[in-house]
This record gives sequence, C-alpha cells and structure tokens, in this order.
Amino acid sequence: MQTALLKVRDVMERQPVTVAPDCPLKDVLRVMNERRIGSVLITDDERRLLGIFTERDLLRHIVEEPMDWPSRPVRDWMTPRPHTIGPDLDVEEAMQRMERLRVRHLPVVENGGVVGILSTRLLMARRADYLNRLVELRTRALKQLNDELLARDAELRYNLKAAARLQTRLLLPSVPPTWPEWTWGIHYAPLDHLGGDYYDLARPDDQHLGFLIADASGHSIAAMMVAIISRIAFNEVASTTVSPGAVLTALNERLQNLADDRFVTAFYGVFNRQTGQLTFANAGHPAPLHFVAATGQVKMLRAFGFMLGIVPGEQFQERSVQLHGGDRLVFYTDGLIEARNEIGETYGVDRLMACLQRHGHESPDFLCRAILEDQRQFCGQQPLQDDLTLVVAAYSGRPAGV
Repeated sequence: MQTALLKVRDVMERQPVTVAPDCPLKDVLRVMNERRIGSVLITDDERRLLGIFTERDLLRHIVEEPMDWPSRPVRDWMTPRPHTIGPDLDVEEAMQRMERLRVRHLPVVENGGVVGILSTRLLMARRADYLNRLVELRTRALKQLNDELLARDAELRYNLKAAARLQTRLLLPSVPPTWPEWTWGIHYAPLDHLGGDYYDLARPDDQHLGFLIADASGHSIAAMMVAIISRIAFNEVASTTVSPGAVLTALNERLQNLADDRFVTAFYGVFNRQTGQLTFANAGHPAPLHFVAATGQVKMLRAFGFMLGIVPGEQFQERSVQLHGGDRLVFYTDGLIEARNEIGETYGVDRLMACLQRHGHESPDFLCRAILEDQRQFCGQQPLQDDLTLVVAAYSGRPAGV
C-alpha cells in the first residue's frame, strides 16, 4: 500500500495524553518524561481541544520566568488554538502540512473532540514509506529546505543558548552558602549548551547544610529536563530531613520510569556545624575526596547505592566522617576523571588524588584551578567528551558561638 492511500486515522496515536488546563507544569513535564513523548494536549471536560504543550513551548517560556514556574498551570505556557487535522486526511497531505507549518505534532479532531494525535515519530515508526517520501520531497526542494534548515538551526541555537542561561540560573545555586566556616571553589562546564550535571544546596535547619552533586545521563534538552525534575524533587524533600539516605531514597522513587536510557547519579552529604561531622550517601556517583589537613592524606568518601531511577525501593547506605579545620572536600562528576589523553588513557582518580595531595593546603579557588590545569596537561589536545563539574569546599573549623 502506498503512503498516499493511507489516512491519518490509520497511523495516528488514538489515545493521546491529555491534561486539564490547570495542571501544574512540573506534573506535565513528569508525564512527558515518563511516557517519552514530546507533547501533551490540553482539553476541557468534553475533550474539546484548548491547546498543545511541547518541548518548544518549554524553551520559549522558561528563560523569562521566575523561580516558581513549576507550579504554574500549563495553560500559561501552552500554544492555544493549535493547527489541527481531520482523521480522513491523506497521510501525504498531513506530512506536507507538518513541513509547511514547521510543527512536529498535529492534534486530530473529529466532531469537535480530540480523537488522536499525529507526530513525526509515529510516521517514522509506522511507515518506512514515509522516510522514502520525505527523502524524495527534500531532493526535489533542496534549496528551499536548506534555507529552512538554516533558519531552524539559528532558532535552535538561540533556544539552546537561552536554555543554557536558564540552566545556570535555575539548576545551580546563585551563590555558595555564607557560613563562615566554609569557602568554595566552583567550575561548571557542560559539553554542549545544555548538560546533565548540576549541584544544589539545602538547609533543613539552622545547624545543618546539605550539598548535592548529580549527573543526569546524556546531554542537551533531554538531560536538562531530567535534571529539572530531579531538582524539583530534591527541593521538596531535602528541606524536611537531615538524613542523606532518606533524601536519595525519595529521589529514586520520584525518578522511576524515566526513558529507558535515562538515569541520575548523585552524592548527597549533610554537614552538622555543631559537631563538624559530614554524613553522606551515594547513588552511583564518583566518590568525593577528603583532604585531611593534619596528615596530608587524601581519602575517598565511599558509600554504596545504585543509580537513581533504575531500581525501585533501593536503600542507600549512610557513612560519616569527622572534619577538622583546614580539611578540603572535592566533589566532581565523571567528566573530570574519564577525560582521555591522546593514547586513550583516562585521567583517573589516582591522578586527581595526587594533585590534591600536592595542593591540598591551597585556597579552594586555587585548588580548583590546579586540578583543571593538571587534567588539561594530561589530556593535551584531546577535547573533553562529557560535562564537567568540580566543586572544592574548604572547612576552617567551628566558628565561635556555634
């Protein structure tokens, strides 16, 4: 059967995901990640179409919005009155409309109600003829489509830069904590405009400070969306408990059913300023390093637990370490230690520990720069292949009056 003989109803998704217009954005994004879809339809109680919300809507609005945007209703960011098609339209005509309108999703409406949705993903998955037809059409209109691709590329680069500004502002703390016993050195460098690395802080009470470093697998928009969902969950949980294991357990449950190839690694530690003790738990993340000022030794902060979003009901082991004045903590993502030189060797934890031993008594900013320069010299001309986040924390001891 030729593509031109197919009707939209033959290839459309007959049970599209629909939400009410007052559904919070954070819930909509969670559903999109769980179902691995790029759009949801907004309908009223009688399934009349009110609008559509896509990844493009997210990028268009998110950079301009205040920090409380996850609680806003989806109606505020949806595209109202989207283009629609009927179920009896030829698939070939539907494809041409998607190209002409420059959209990837078309709601299917019949008798005033939503009966399905057509997407480029469905067309590619269900009819190999679609790909052949698409190549044929693009061959005949190469010049025109090349101009459109250039325009789309410019739009994408603009949106990615805007999303990168959002990621820096939304996913990362604006300033380190102002507790006098801590000073910080921070380096954050996503491989692309967007990345899956992030870190965060929590203050469950006046005597405890929590620090999270995490890495959502992958790069670009998908990784950022997973990171956003993860940070929303972290902010909801970390303020309610001083138990790192409990926080990671809650994050693990909320991140279940991500797309098959998506997961998050995380290390979370909670510092008690009265005792100087750091209690921590780990979810498959590279173990941070502890420079002991009194002896010059470097120790790994080891704790065991599986990556977040993979194993339901996972329990995360908690460990504790006593900190003293002059100690340093080095938190990092795998982009630091998995960087390779020209013959394929990785920088590795051993080289990182040796660098920390040489410069452990320096300030956090100096130590951060020293580690990055040591890695750069090791890698030579080889470019990095992953996001890289490095956070150095220096502890000066309990301040007076605490």
